[in-house]
Amino acid sequence: MKNTAATLMAQKQSGEKITMLTAYDYTTARIEDECGVNSILVGDSLGMVMLGYENTLPVTMEDMIHHTAAVSRGAENAFVVADMPFMSYQTGVRDAVINAGRLVKEGGANAVKLEGGAEVCEQIRAIVDASIPVVAHLGLTPQSVNAFGGYKVQGKTLEKAQKLIDDALKIQQAGACAVVLECVPAKLAEIITEKLTIPTIGIGAGAGCDGQVLVYQDMLGLNTGHTAKFVKIFAEAGRAMREGFKAYIEETQQGSFPAEEHTYKIDDEIIGQLK
Repeated sequence: MKNTAATLMAQKQSGEKITMLTAYDYTTARIEDECGVNSILVGDSLGMVMLGYENTLPVTMEDMIHHTAAVSRGAENAFVVADMPFMSYQTGVRDAVINAGRLVKEGGANAVKLEGGAEVCEQIRAIVDASIPVVAHLGLTPQSVNAFGGYKVQGKTLEKAQKLIDDALKIQQAGACAVVLECVPAKLAEIITEKLTIPTIGIGAGAGCDGQVLVYQDMLGLNTGHTAKFVKIFAEAGRAMREGFKAYIEETQQGSFPAEEHTYKIDDEIIGQLK
């Protein structure tokens, strides 16, 4: 059964938790889809985990369309959400609608995601009016990393916590079908979840949200270096990959790979007639 904005809403109403993971390529999307994940996010996090950038800011519309199209081909049932990259919607309503349309038409996305609260409500409303579902993103919004002065938990003061609540209500009124809450104190995220009729998807926002999202490289132990507090490693895929790569290198260097069972045969009589 194809997951849609309506089925995610039904999950919130029934209390069934929503599952979302990132994917950036066909193979990963196909595996996640076969496992039954409700939604796949083609995040602009691809800038860091796939393209090696320091942050998400250099990611282009062409990058997002390319990766979204690959994911869409692999996701038969998952609700595919594509991030709108930095400066693809902040420049105005017209740009926002055109670029959202490209992610759907060229990338095959089922919905788009953009960061921000009250300041992007006009864009959300216009995109929704163009019949494109919008997932909002509040809290730590990575495209604002320079304004925030780094990756920090958001909403810890009374003023900032109230603004997050107010922004959540405004983006819901503007027509968003769901909202990602990133790096928000768990109790605050729970209050926002209770106040909204649309689903909340948490990442570093506690178990009180209607669902969760993780970057798949994080939850499979593929990334090295600093790991955020909210990340749980569910499988050591990185370790398995390293073991496989090292074994391949060793066997190739020793000449034990390829073995006879990995090669094709030809009749010795034919070989004998070759000049």
